[in-house]
Amino acid sequence: MLAFTFPGQGSQRPGMGRPWIDHDSWAVVDEASDILQLDLAHLLLDAGADELTATANAQLATFVTSLMVLDALRRAGVAPAAYAGHSLGEYTALTAAGGLSFTDGLRLVQARGQGMQAAAAAHPGTMVAVLGLDDDGAEQACRQAGGEVWVANLNAPGQVVLSGAREAVDAAAAAARHLGARRVLPIPVSGAFHTPLMASAGEALAAALEATTLRAPRISVVANVDACPHHEPDEWSELLLTQLCRPVLWRQTLTRLADDGASRFVEVGAGGVLSGLARRTLPQAVATSIGTPEEVDVFAAALPPVHPHPPTSPEGEHLHMAERLVVSPAAGVFQPSERWRENLAGSRVEVGEVLGKVGDEEIRSRFAGVVMGIIAQDGEQLLPSQPIAWLRTA
Repeated sequence: MLAFTFPGQGSQRPGMGRPWIDHDSWAVVDEASDILQLDLAHLLLDAGADELTATANAQLATFVTSLMVLDALRRAGVAPAAYAGHSLGEYTALTAAGGLSFTDGLRLVQARGQGMQAAAAAHPGTMVAVLGLDDDGAEQACRQAGGEVWVANLNAPGQVVLSGAREAVDAAAAAARHLGARRVLPIPVSGAFHTPLMASAGEALAAALEATTLRAPRISVVANVDACPHHEPDEWSELLLTQLCRPVLWRQTLTRLADDGASRFVEVGAGGVLSGLARRTLPQAVATSIGTPEEVDVFAAALPPVHPHPPTSPEGEHLHMAERLVVSPAAGVFQPSERWRENLAGSRVEVGEVLGKVGDEEIRSRFAGVVMGIIAQDGEQLLPSQPIAWLRTA
């Protein structure tokens, strides 16, 4: 069983988009830039380390990069059985699983990044990774330090992240060394994430979530807050808000994925931190990081092809004598026509009727028939020949 994991802030690096400029999946960057009216290509190609470290920039750049790599994996026919994402990566996981549309995912990440950047400016802080100390030792270091410092990430056995006000984190780092930590490493972020110092960011995120349509994920997504999969949209709204100020239970998340059957973990996007954590937490598992077109090709070639949406001809897939699929003519974001924004199961469709657009291309039904089901969702990132609707033509 294959599980995809998505990195969070701190995995970004200058020039991480350069290997993708001439790849078909670069279209994800162009579409995201059009939706947000931002030059995201600049962040992935030309931005320096300081510009990328800014929270709002880091989160958008990391989110879009992961979805670009995911798009390439899907084009190569690779499909997982479960998703999880570390902090910001949870938004990527939900978008990948259909719980968020591409557009809503982008806007939520933008609101989250801006809110967290403002909270960091109001309550400056930092984060450090503590190696060689268990969870109880990390908690003890925070208590000994006093002040505003908390355990923020339980990443792997013997790897815990502390977060809080800079002086308190420095004191906790010193206490951790005294308690036996082998190393304490700074993390390139600009705030005290996953602590009560992020509470004010919740206001911006709550407003954005209020304007967002959350759906039940089509593939299991394990949450940061409790290391459990959740299937109800209302649950995810609360989980995303809670996650801002609560620790990321990443070790427990990996263990839950393994308990559910995952034996191979693929980190999708920039960096290789999560694959390292998977190997440390689950020595029996195979963990890989994929961030370039070449890595996608090598990985896909080593697996039997698995298509979440089997490729079909532009005429549509012949399901049974009287059933057909209307499929996407191109890659891009699906925007249904006004009539198709509601579930039209049972209604009549005529030949040539416009069902919506994928990017700038119209989707016209090549068949007349009765709608049996709507497969694509508003705002979903589609591939060429991906099914959109299922018709009975008799």
